[in-house]
Amino acid sequence: MTDFYRNFLKLCSMLVLQNVVTLSVNLADNIMLGAFSETALSGVTTVNQVQFVFQQLLMALGDGFVIFGSQYWGKKETEPVRKISAWAMRTGLFIALVLFILASLFPTQLLGLFTTDQTIIEAGRSYLAIIRFTYFFFAVTQILLATLRCVEIAGVAFGLSVMTLVINCSINWILIYGHFGAPRMGAAGAAVGTLTARIAEICVLIIYICKKQSWIGICIRDYLHSDLRFGRKYYKVVCPLLVLQGLWGVNTALQTAILGHMTAAAIAANSAASNLFLMVKSAAVGAASAASVTMGKTIGSGNLELAKVYSKKLQKLFVVMGLICGILLFFIRIPVLSLYQLSPETREMANTFLIILSVVMVGMSYQMPTKSVVLIRGSGSIAYSMKVDLISTWGIVIPLSMFMAFVVNASPAIVVCCLNADQIFKCVPAFLKCNYGHWIKNMTN
Repeated sequence: MTDFYRNFLKLCSMLVLQNVVTLSVNLADNIMLGAFSETALSGVTTVNQVQFVFQQLLMALGDGFVIFGSQYWGKKETEPVRKISAWAMRTGLFIALVLFILASLFPTQLLGLFTTDQTIIEAGRSYLAIIRFTYFFFAVTQILLATLRCVEIAGVAFGLSVMTLVINCSINWILIYGHFGAPRMGAAGAAVGTLTARIAEICVLIIYICKKQSWIGICIRDYLHSDLRFGRKYYKVVCPLLVLQGLWGVNTALQTAILGHMTAAAIAANSAASNLFLMVKSAAVGAASAASVTMGKTIGSGNLELAKVYSKKLQKLFVVMGLICGILLFFIRIPVLSLYQLSPETREMANTFLIILSVVMVGMSYQMPTKSVVLIRGSGSIAYSMKVDLISTWGIVIPLSMFMAFVVNASPAIVVCCLNADQIFKCVPAFLKCNYGHWIKNMTN
């Protein structure tokens, strides 16, 4: 068991650091834009809802790849890993192309889904006009990183995230405010910083794989040839994940849309609160990603009894992590919010949102990695997770939140409680399935 904890914590720590640094880019963007103007902050927030849906779809492709590929890695077979990676890459680029076309042809309509404020829409359009080009680079980078994560290589992701943070923040500081004689671009300047960072990121990653990890055998021809046998298996796993992650992304975007149609201040308050929440949440996301590889590798090796032992230990780790993250979020909320140049109303609203999210963090840190990523999805039992998410999110949370917002006219704080209630009550089905149900499936046979 010592090796289990050592290997898990090593992989987990790298993934958590990567996620923290990656989200620091968004947090830095928000703080800089918040100091520039609330309108710019709100405009970028509306665009980022579209970006978030895209990220969730890429996450589904990566998760499906890791679920499937890590089991082959447990059998020490690298050729199937490369073939599955090729299917994930083609799918990711196709999704990026579709989103790019939508952002190019219908920018106003996309942003109009989240707010009716024309000044916010205009600020968002200037950001979207540039940020849409990052979609292709981001898709390739995420699939390549999933390929490395599948074979337990996670250190490079942290290094890339640090580089991206430095490049993005430096360019943002110059172009948002117009330092060193540069034009004062506001939201558009933030987009230029992100685009530059994404281009640098993909270049460094490709060089790293070619020079340092050539043993994996990744090459261009792997992405040009299709092995339908692995394609069918991969899509059987990933299609339900695409539905789940896509709906989760839409659900999160709807939160902004619901709050944005209540008060203008709610968009900026939600942006400030949710970015800090996502930063702290990265600990749970990193743990989930690490555990997904650990469980997949163990199941692929054929030791199913050991996988059950690991599942119980992981669940305990997730609970402890949730308590620590919830307490951390509660105590750092005021110092972080002080960095924003927000109106008193917006600041107080963001503070209330973060108090609510501190409680939500505890439940989410258990149920999300237990049900959604590792012990059910990460081990092949996907249908159960899909049913729970569809019923809870679209049968309960969204209808209840819309009713409270637009019929009862409840306060934004009450609506945020409704929007996040599923993170608490989904703990029950996650616990029951993982401890009393049949959820382990070997997909390499």
